[in-house]
Amino acid sequence: MGYPEQPHPTPYKRYCKTLSLQPDPALLATYRQLHSPEGVWPEIAQGMREVGILHMEIYLLDNQAFMIMDTVPDFDHDAAMQKLATKPRQAEWEAVVAACQQTTATATAAEKWRLMERIYTMNA
Repeated sequence: MGYPEQPHPTPYKRYCKTLSLQPDPALLATYRQLHSPEGVWPEIAQGMREVGILHMEIYLLDNQAFMIMDTVPDFDHDAAMQKLATKPRQAEWEAVVAACQQTTATATAAEKWRLMERIYTMNA
């Protein structure tokens, strides 16, 4: 399954993250609904934009979530995640999605999503 993409108009920095979801079909369906175009709260996407996240995608395989996050070139991951945690409704959103994740209701996004190490890139 392929996904056509539009190139970014400017340079960017990419982060890949993963987290484990509860292996429960009903909770996986809820997680999918929360991340549908009509399910994501506008304040959440706005907060991400405000801290320098240009584009984000989340993919699922069984109960494993994989995130691709493209950011502004000078993005400071730790500082941005701390700032994001203070944005409107962010703590509420984290508590809602935590019910579907293998985590606690008080964990921040930075505590739940683990950064992945890139070990290969294909050169042209």
